[in-house]
Amino acid sequence: MKSPASSKINHLLTQLDLTEHIEQFKSFFAREHSLYIEGDQELHFKYIKALDALEFKSPPKVSDFFTIKNHLKKHGVLNFEQIFEIVKVVRYFRYFKHRQLDGLIGEWMQKIQTPEKFTEVEKYFTNDGKFEENLDETLFGLSARIQTHKNDMNGALKRMMSSAKLAGYLVDTQVHFINNEECLLVRGGFNHVLKGAVIGRSTGGFFYVAPDTILKTKEKIRYIEQERTAIFYQYSKEFSATLSELQAFINFIDKEFTKFDNYQARVLFAKSKNLQLIKSKKDSKVILQDFKHPALHNPKPITVDFSKNILMITGVNAGGKTMLLKSILAAAFMAKYIIPMQLNENKSHVGSFKSVLAIIDDPQNVKNDISTFAGRMQEFSKIFQERNALVGVDEIELGTDSDEAAALFKVILDDLIKRNQKVVVTTHHKRLAALMADRDDVSLMAAIYDEEQRKPTYEFMQGIIGKSYAFETASRYGINNALVNAAKRVYGDNSEKLSLLIERGSQLERELKQKHKKVDEELEKLHKKELQLKALQEANQKELEEQKFALKRSYDVAISEAKNAAKAGDTKAIHRAMNKANKKLPPQEEKILQEEIKFQVGESVKYHSNRGIIVSMKGEKEAMIEMDGMKVRVKTKHLRHTQQKAPKPQTNVKLNVEKRAGLKCDLHGLHADEACEVLDKFLNDALINGWDEVIVYHGIGTGKLSYAVKNFLKAHPRVKKYEDAPQHLGGFGAKVVTL
Repeated sequence: MKSPASSKINHLLTQLDLTEHIEQFKSFFAREHSLYIEGDQELHFKYIKALDALEFKSPPKVSDFFTIKNHLKKHGVLNFEQIFEIVKVVRYFRYFKHRQLDGLIGEWMQKIQTPEKFTEVEKYFTNDGKFEENLDETLFGLSARIQTHKNDMNGALKRMMSSAKLAGYLVDTQVHFINNEECLLVRGGFNHVLKGAVIGRSTGGFFYVAPDTILKTKEKIRYIEQERTAIFYQYSKEFSATLSELQAFINFIDKEFTKFDNYQARVLFAKSKNLQLIKSKKDSKVILQDFKHPALHNPKPITVDFSKNILMITGVNAGGKTMLLKSILAAAFMAKYIIPMQLNENKSHVGSFKSVLAIIDDPQNVKNDISTFAGRMQEFSKIFQERNALVGVDEIELGTDSDEAAALFKVILDDLIKRNQKVVVTTHHKRLAALMADRDDVSLMAAIYDEEQRKPTYEFMQGIIGKSYAFETASRYGINNALVNAAKRVYGDNSEKLSLLIERGSQLERELKQKHKKVDEELEKLHKKELQLKALQEANQKELEEQKFALKRSYDVAISEAKNAAKAGDTKAIHRAMNKANKKLPPQEEKILQEEIKFQVGESVKYHSNRGIIVSMKGEKEAMIEMDGMKVRVKTKHLRHTQQKAPKPQTNVKLNVEKRAGLKCDLHGLHADEACEVLDKFLNDALINGWDEVIVYHGIGTGKLSYAVKNFLKAHPRVKKYEDAPQHLGGFGAKVVTL
């Protein structure tokens, strides 16, 4: 009989469409367990992850030790099947132990030591659980006698069927098994040539006869079997007595195998379906990235941030709102029990909840004798008894007036938040969503509708209230357009305008999302180029340092030789060593020549191993060069002229980056002169890249830096205007600059 807790979990699994997934998971257990692993979940998860890194064979199916341990406590006698259940567990642990693994699993297996007394019992069982009769001479002899009698029986039956006297009475030449006896099928009158017992009659009126010789031989076999049974029972008594002395060991391996079975089932199930293993964290946040509900075939991955207390899901009918709610609750349930699921484990985060509750079904039926709304209120009353629960409510206003429901459920949700409940709801009525939307602890999500295809996309957008698209859904499913248009007129212009505003908000949000995606892609490309250039610069710097070190080392060797010659008083040797050292130094003529090289805008130059064109100069010591579409400011001392004919200077900047605020310059901690120099370079770069609005952070402090920044911005020829930043962007400590 199932416990109330088990029935409650099974009902939740049905509500969340997880029944099939959980049944598949349970099939990987070697024996039946509850879903929850008792004990330290953090420690359990470490063992699971350690086991996940290994390849291993699954354990054999094993029965529960409850009855076995009770028999041993009462000094009862176990049968061979029960004893072999213990043997299977010990042998499986020995298989792991012989692999000599490192880490957690290896340390665990080393703790499992098998007593010698148990080994003496174990050796009497084959791999398939049969008793090794070869180890007992008496049993071996009895088995040989039984085999001899069986051979005699087969020989006797063959002789009878080939007998000329009996040939006329035989209906066929087969041996029939009737009531577990070997019989011949014969015609009437057989008693003149065949002595035996009639076992039965055929439908054709013939007789099934067991010959006396066969019956006598079988009787002998039965006597021998009784002897064997007595010997087997004696062994069972001896084995049971030995195992009674090893009850502590049996209790230990039973407990360890229960833990191991819980671990291996999760690991092998995850590997079989390419699922991920995650456990719940010690908070109440639910962040899912690319989650796929196991009940769906080829589903669209779900991404949702449910960090706040309440998540309200609105939007198009049949757009996936209920499945999103089920997915959030299902993920929380599976993380609580460490059940494998499909999601991005590195970017997902599932909090810990004492219980997961779902209010999804319509409670109205004849058996319940209760209305939909009354049933909903009954279910809500149970939620108030819970603490730290994750609650999902589908169609929260179901069964009553939407305006009254909005007011009622707003108050209910407020109270649930105070009780540390976390609630996700779906609704078509925007009044409740509007009442809750201005709260900081409420998140909004809307199912998206494709206007061109006139169908839901089964995707969601965070932060907006969605339109239900009831009229469009009705048309899509075959309702006459004339009826739909009449309904729109009844609905009214004001309501339609509200829906259009909501729809327009969703459309703008989608467009913004697409633009942000394009900008992110472009920024990612620029970031990769920046990393490549940085890597090149680091490689060149490393090469330069190595050359300097080698040169210095050669110079030091030569100087050392000169010093040794000086100590010896050898003047010629001193001169030779000094000349050798000076040859190691860079030629002075080349250094002077390098200082005299001049560069101009438009010239082709070489910077380390890259070629580029000078697009601007800052004095004679700095130049801006363009290489592969990237502009870099460098020192002219690092440049070399190339033989390539210098083209006419031109600037060709093509960036598919939308102009928008957000480019920042932080001047905190700089002196006024340093700040102006950094700000000048920052504004030049911003103009080159096409930014028309930037933000400069200077802080408040003594006011000197703020004053210097203002004067610089006033004097800059390309600054149209500047003003203090909004409060959330820095206020008086920052300036928004328009270029």
